[in-house]
Amino acid sequence: MKVLLLNGSPHAGGSTYTALHEMEKVFQAEGIETEIVHVGNQNIRGCMGCGGCRTARKCVFDDAVNEVAEKFREADGLVVGSPVYFASANATLIALLDRLFYSRGFDTTMKVGAAVCSARRGGLTATFDELNKYFAISGMPIASGRYWNGIHGNNAEEAKQDGEGMAMMRALAQNMAFLMKSIALGKAQYGLPEREPPVFTNFIR
Repeated sequence: MKVLLLNGSPHAGGSTYTALHEMEKVFQAEGIETEIVHVGNQNIRGCMGCGGCRTARKCVFDDAVNEVAEKFREADGLVVGSPVYFASANATLIALLDRLFYSRGFDTTMKVGAAVCSARRGGLTATFDELNKYFAISGMPIASGRYWNGIHGNNAEEAKQDGEGMAMMRALAQNMAFLMKSIALGKAQYGLPEREPPVFTNFIR
């Protein structure tokens, strides 16, 4: 099994990485392969809704989004981590997620998702809600911990001092590992849920 962890911070070794790395240690102890990909410092444009991905089965802008998509395709779970800027996620990360989920050419049903946020002080829950929407519209069960998944600190060293936050990261990773393994057993015995053909409406009379 494999978990892909996206570091949406511009700082490769900052507070967000500290939270993801704490989760990574639990996954590895559970025998789950991990990869942390640093995306928060990359030049990633937003989606323009051109629809080209419907035929190409990938985004027409061939950058980090398509690279992440291939890693996501092979993963059983996805953790998205972001610092909090003005009570929302890093704009670069949101640009990547918009294009990744809009253009992906593969099924994400029953891949497990989890969101992690880091902040100096406030805005964690708003960012947490913002990130979870990507999983919720993609057939992905959302792993939960024992609180909203956040860590406080203005840098990595301060984040490590947030004992409650670090414990929350470990609990989240343990729950996510259990959920992924349970889903794998269910898929082996029952397969994936049957899906109706999609129906698209534009809310017109």
